[in-house]
Amino acid sequence: MQTIVLTTAAIFGTLAIILGAFGAHLFKKFLPEDKLQSFEVGVRYQMYAALALLTVGYNNDFSQSAQQWAFYGIAIGTVLFSCSIYGLSFASYWKVNLRFLGPITPLGGLLMIVGWVALLVSFY
Repeated sequence: MQTIVLTTAAIFGTLAIILGAFGAHLFKKFLPEDKLQSFEVGVRYQMYAALALLTVGYNNDFSQSAQQWAFYGIAIGTVLFSCSIYGLSFASYWKVNLRFLGPITPLGGLLMIVGWVALLVSFY
């Protein structure tokens, strides 16, 4: 499990840096300011998730159950949260209707909260 958690953390972190750089340089040329700000929120939360997963992956004091809840909550939540924000940020530029992603964002946020609460519970 540790390898999966750390690999996911590294992938999330790498992609957050790449997407953040694109957002700061390339995407600001064609995304409106409000969409760019939303995009940056997705990147920021993805990086938070990467850092949290590094903690989960390197800390051997977590129970297996707490580690799994934290990993799945944070990882799946981040994919749903950040990727839905990325899609919504680009929807008008791509000229596609991606409004169905709107409800996905808070679901991803809820799963991230579950992951963080699993971390909290594991401390006690």
